[in-house]
Amino acid sequence: MTPIIGPEFPELVEKYNTAGPRYTSYPTVPAWKQEFGEAEYCEALAELSQRPSDDLAIYLHLPFCAKACHYCGCNMLTCRDKDEVTRYLDRLEQEVASVTGLIGTGRKVVQFHWGGGTPNFLNNNQVERVLKMFHAAFTLAPNAEVSLEVDPRIATVEQVAFLQESGFNRISLGVQDFDPGVQKNIGRLQSREKTLAIYQGCRDAGFEGVNLDLVYGLPGQTRENFENTLEGVIDLEPDRVACFSYAHVPWVRPNQEVLDTSIMAMGYEKFQLFQLTVDKFQERGYVWIGIDHFAKKDDELSIALADRALHRNFMGYATKPAPHMLAFGMSGIGDVCDRFVQNDATYDGWTSRMDAGGLPVVKGHKLSRDDKLRRLAILNLMCNLELPWELTRASYGKRADDLFADNLKALPPLLEDGLVTRDDFGLRITGKGRYFVRNVAMILDAYLGDPSDKPIFSKTV
Repeated sequence: MTPIIGPEFPELVEKYNTAGPRYTSYPTVPAWKQEFGEAEYCEALAELSQRPSDDLAIYLHLPFCAKACHYCGCNMLTCRDKDEVTRYLDRLEQEVASVTGLIGTGRKVVQFHWGGGTPNFLNNNQVERVLKMFHAAFTLAPNAEVSLEVDPRIATVEQVAFLQESGFNRISLGVQDFDPGVQKNIGRLQSREKTLAIYQGCRDAGFEGVNLDLVYGLPGQTRENFENTLEGVIDLEPDRVACFSYAHVPWVRPNQEVLDTSIMAMGYEKFQLFQLTVDKFQERGYVWIGIDHFAKKDDELSIALADRALHRNFMGYATKPAPHMLAFGMSGIGDVCDRFVQNDATYDGWTSRMDAGGLPVVKGHKLSRDDKLRRLAILNLMCNLELPWELTRASYGKRADDLFADNLKALPPLLEDGLVTRDDFGLRITGKGRYFVRNVAMILDAYLGDPSDKPIFSKTV
């Protein structure tokens, strides 16, 4: 579906550029409760133990970085004490043992992802230790996606070859922007030559998938210099690209306070950077998967989108569906037996909870029947760009237009602006509406209220 850009877009961007969730889950994290703690998580794990045939996804958070970038919004930790990683892995091993003590070992895993921070901050021995730890506790499916995020600045060709030999089959390289001026503004100097060398090293090593990550809306980005970055990235022919919208939230991430907002694209100017991204990738044969992800036509993501088999979880768009996700490490977010759970996001908090001998849960949410209904509808909009009225009948006995009658009263402006169509089949996101799919999903969100009340959300553009 090719988006159609018209003269009305500046007005649309101003109208719909409000803070809102990315809907990697529903309900989203701000709705979760601190009353949900370790006991409730153990209850979920006990239930999971009674479902031994269910597949699992696993997210591992490795927070360590050599240096903090000014724009970064991740839960990260600058590390200068070499022994700190060892102590973190000691506690991680303890967390894995506590979870598998409740669900048993050997459970099948179809998606295993290392995020951060900078996972390749770990040396080879530490990587081997973590892999040994998880292989002893879980069983990777033969076709499992085993992936990690890598900072090319500290990577070597030898390191990425080692990672591939160790069993990783998909790797994501953080690029953000090739322009030296933008890099200086965000405190992340990363030469194009080093990035290209590591990228080629990944190709030579034989990774099944090599992804690149970009960020738009950074200080100093212009249409001209960002177009150069896009052209340089597309020329490399990565399998997938994520082009994230920079979210300026210094009240959440104080490291962002040093950024010069006077040279940062806002509103429609920022939207034009993403519009350029969509145009460039589609011109070169990539498929716009959704929100900020692009993939080659023969990539699993593109095939899943075409087959309406795309999924979305806390790791973003996924092709390896698993009904449960276990998360380990500080700030890890999991999804187990219709319960969402979050580990302590602070290093000291996670550490103290682990040292106390328990699980490091600080909040969570047990989904109600209404939550499950809305999750089904919202994730279908996010993945398939449609909400068929019959989607809900099998599980809820009624059509979606009956179940969401009150919410759909908010539809007229979206219909008038051409973002959606409505007929006897259901709702469909239009080409124009793809840029505002999160706004459409938000009308079904029972927890959102006034989007201005949720300052930790990024804006929809």
